[in-house]
Amino acid sequence: MGRCPECGEWNSLVEVAFAAASNGVASNANPARPIAEIDSGSQQRIAIPIGEFNRVLGGGLVPGSVVLVAGDPGIGKSTLLLQVAGLLGNGERPVLYVSGEESEQQVKMRAERLGISAPQLYLLADTDLERINQQIQTLHPLLAVVDSIQSVRMEGIESSSGSITQVRECANALLHLAKSLGVPIFIVGHVTKSGAIAGPRVLEHIVDTVLYLEGERFHTYRLLRSVKNRFGSTDEVGVFEMRDSGLREVDNPSQVFLEERPSHAPGSTIAVTMEGTRPLMVEVQALASHSALQYPRYTCNGIDLNRLWLLTAVLAKRVGLHLQDQDIFVNVVGGLRLHEPAADLAIALAIASSLQNHPVLADLAVFGEIGLAGELRSVGHIERRLREASKLGFSRAIIPVIRGGSVVSIDHFQVKMVRTAAEAISVALEST
Repeated sequence: MGRCPECGEWNSLVEVAFAAASNGVASNANPARPIAEIDSGSQQRIAIPIGEFNRVLGGGLVPGSVVLVAGDPGIGKSTLLLQVAGLLGNGERPVLYVSGEESEQQVKMRAERLGISAPQLYLLADTDLERINQQIQTLHPLLAVVDSIQSVRMEGIESSSGSITQVRECANALLHLAKSLGVPIFIVGHVTKSGAIAGPRVLEHIVDTVLYLEGERFHTYRLLRSVKNRFGSTDEVGVFEMRDSGLREVDNPSQVFLEERPSHAPGSTIAVTMEGTRPLMVEVQALASHSALQYPRYTCNGIDLNRLWLLTAVLAKRVGLHLQDQDIFVNVVGGLRLHEPAADLAIALAIASSLQNHPVLADLAVFGEIGLAGELRSVGHIERRLREASKLGFSRAIIPVIRGGSVVSIDHFQVKMVRTAAEAISVALEST
C-alpha cells in the first residue's frame, strides 16, 4: 500500500520486522548506580585544525560522538569533511573516509585537487554496513567519515538503500559502534526539496550533533550552522569561502561582506546581526519600483517573505509610506539568510530609502526589531554589536531605546536611540 488510509500521506508506511517474544527475564549486566559513583571520564576533545569548525562543535570533537552534516547537493559537505579528514590524517593515528557514492579513484582525484596527501588517511568505497564496521574496528581510527548515510545498507533488511528503515537502522548501528569504541563518526545526510534531512525525523534524534551547511550554490560563502549539539551551544556559526582549493575559513566575515558595498546608493543599509555569539555586519538592499500589475510583487532573497509582508504593512500603516502600488524587492548580499528580528530596522530603512530615492548615511549601522504598532523593540548583545561596527570604521548607529536610557560609550562613535520606525527613518535619511 503506497498511501496511508488514516493521514493520506504517500510513501509513509514502513515495514517493521518483529523480533521473537522475550522470556521476560531482564539482564542485570549493567545495573543502575548512584551518580556520585560514576566517573565522568573528562574526555579531551579532538581539536580540528579549522577554527570555524571547532567553534561550531563547541571547542572540538568529542570522542565517541556522532555528527550529522546535512546540506543541499553541491554545497560542499563532502569537500569540507574530506579536508577535515586530510588535516587529521597528518597525525599518528589513522583516519577513515568511507564513500558510498564515489570510487576510491574519484575520491583520490578530489583529494589531489584539494592538496590533500595525508599519510594516515585511509579510503574505503563500500556501501555494506557490516564491512564498514569491520574496517572501523580493525583500524580504530581517530575519526571516521561515512558519506553518505543514504547510500549505506544493512544486510537482513529487504528495503533498498536510502529507505526509512535502512537509514534509521544504519544510523543506530553506527551510533552504538561509536560509543563502544570511542571513535567519533561524521555522517553526511542528504536533504529534501523542502530543506529537511532526508529520511526519518528520528535520524536527528539519534545523533549527538546536527550541522547544516548553508549558502547559495552560486555564491562563494557558506555558513556551517549547528541546530543540535549535546556537547556545546547551538548558537555558533562558522563562515567559509568556497575556492578552487576547497573551503577556507573566513576570519572577519563582516569586512568581507561589506567590501563591494556601493557608496551613497539608495536602498542600501547595513544591519548588525548576531550569528551565535559573533556579531556580523551585512548589507541589506531593497528596491521599490512602481508596479504595472494589479497586485504588486514582493520578492526577497535572504529573509522570510512573511516577514517582508509584515514590515511593508507596518511601513504603510504606521509610517505612512505609499507602498500600495510598489513592487518590493529585498536582497541580503552574499547569499546569507537573516533569521534574527534585529534585522527588521535595516530592511525597513532600505525600503524607505529606495522609495524616496534618498541614500542612507554611509557610516550608519542599524539594528532593532519592529513591532506591529511601529515601535522599536530592544535586542540583545548591544555592546558587542556597536563595537563590531566601530571596529569596521562606522561612526554612528541607530538603535532602539534601552531600558534605563544608558548605552556603552565608544570613542568617536555616535549612538542615536529612537522609539519608533518613523523616527528611525527620519534620522537615517536626513541630509549629511
